[in-house]
Amino acid sequence: MQALSGNSKMSPILRKAFWFFGLVLLLLILFLPGFTKLQELKDKNQDLEARINELNRENLLLQEELERVLHDPLYQEEIARDKMGVVRKGEIPVKIIPEKR
Repeated sequence: MQALSGNSKMSPILRKAFWFFGLVLLLLILFLPGFTKLQELKDKNQDLEARINELNRENLLLQEELERVLHDPLYQEEIARDKMGVVRKGEIPVKIIPEKR
């Protein structure tokens, strides 16, 4: 009969639901930006770890090449010939010049 009498009081269940949803909304407003930032930082951390692994592999390859340069005479000769144009005594260097069109 209360609803019919025009009394504007809410039922206790409706009042509790209203407060519950208000609390949930408040918590979302407070914590959603922090959660989003946390996810962004986790993604960035994953990307940086992948880059670190890539650089470690590259570093290992460069260290192996350095060892070859320092201790492998055949590799040293190959580098000297290819990159620096060094020839052995008695060899005639030949330079190929591409045609201009």
